[in-house]
Amino acid sequence: MTTSPRRYHITTFGCQMNKADSERMAGILEDMGFEWSEDPNDANVILYNTCTIRDNAEHKVYSHLGRQAKRKHEQPNLTLILAGCVAQQEGEALLRRVPELDLVMGPQHANRLKDLLEQVLAGDRVVATEPVHIMEDITKPRRDSTVTAWVNVIYGCNERCTYCVVPNVRGVEQSRTPEAIRAEMAELGRQGYKEVTLLGQNIDAYGRDLPGVTPEGRHQHTLTDLLYYVSDVPGIDRIRFATSHPRYFTERLIEACAKLPKVCEHFHIPFQSGDNELLKAMGRGYTHEKYRRIIDTIRDYMPDASISADAIVGFPGETEAQFENTLKLVADIGFDQLNTAAYSPRPGTPAALWENQLSEEVKVDRLQRLNHLVGIKAAERSQRYFDRIEEVLVEDRNPKDPTQVMGRTRGNRLTFFSGDIAKLKGQLVQVKISEVRPFSLSGEIVEIRHPVTV
Repeated sequence: MTTSPRRYHITTFGCQMNKADSERMAGILEDMGFEWSEDPNDANVILYNTCTIRDNAEHKVYSHLGRQAKRKHEQPNLTLILAGCVAQQEGEALLRRVPELDLVMGPQHANRLKDLLEQVLAGDRVVATEPVHIMEDITKPRRDSTVTAWVNVIYGCNERCTYCVVPNVRGVEQSRTPEAIRAEMAELGRQGYKEVTLLGQNIDAYGRDLPGVTPEGRHQHTLTDLLYYVSDVPGIDRIRFATSHPRYFTERLIEACAKLPKVCEHFHIPFQSGDNELLKAMGRGYTHEKYRRIIDTIRDYMPDASISADAIVGFPGETEAQFENTLKLVADIGFDQLNTAAYSPRPGTPAALWENQLSEEVKVDRLQRLNHLVGIKAAERSQRYFDRIEEVLVEDRNPKDPTQVMGRTRGNRLTFFSGDIAKLKGQLVQVKISEVRPFSLSGEIVEIRHPVTV
């Protein structure tokens, strides 16, 4: 590369795990002397960190990539990198489909970006998708926020849900040690971060691959034990975790969340379907009755807890009656937020080969009906905040109104109010809620928990 200074741009598609991976790769690039460019056309290293959960996500990737591939014909020194789940899924075939690509790398290789990129700069085209043991990451991520941060605690997934490609592209479960996780959180606390979200594709599986068994016969390291271990890290005021799996969600974990003051009362537990036959076909390993018991237990310990989830409509063979069981579950529980999607056949998954696929018209109709109900229930749940005083961690300025700041309640509800971001960013403040919407709140500040340091 001859351009100086060297610039990079990363576009991230998909889940929180991908966002965390992008932060780590950005940190590696900056350690190598690259500078962030907001404009991809001003960068000479372009990295797309991809998602393959939905078919439309893949189409977006190829659309972005196509534009930069054309640019490369005019600027041969441009380096194009495709990382993440699409890269892992397609592998070497991507080099034939997009000859302008220089590097194809799966999620397990995010920590190796420096070595891989150096091979590219030496003139090689590189594909890195082979399974690897993920070594402890000593890189420093380039965090998108100065207030909140992701911390990976477990990589990969051992589940075999029949619709999901994640185990194929992210590999087997690999847990980090509690000591490494605490050390990363402690460093974040020293840097002024206030909130940490512990991440895992199936975070409840944390520790199953680590050695040790307790006298009671359970794994020595579990998510519950990890929460107790990191709950007193200096400087960190809030702890969240995602994403949970109902199969492994225990009352012991719920009790820990209720006891530990830094752990927020927000739980993201995907249920995917409210019908037991479909759950069995999906390979989820639980029933809707078990899911209901989990939510009931959470609300027994923490009546005001916020519950969010994921749901799929239009799974192969789903009948109208089975879809209505999903609607009933949503109506009965009343989620604070629900991420919904129409089933999308993914390469290499069993369900993609089944003959009982539903039409797009049926999928769209059911998705619209579910989303309508989600909005109604979320609006009902929001009513409980009206005229209450909520603790909000100020994260940034409201991008739509520079006179306002925004942050989140402990229940993860986005909240807007007037204030000076220079004085309030990173502060825990008390906000009286004056306006409620299905997925956000507005109010007025009544108290700052910590004195502002000038």
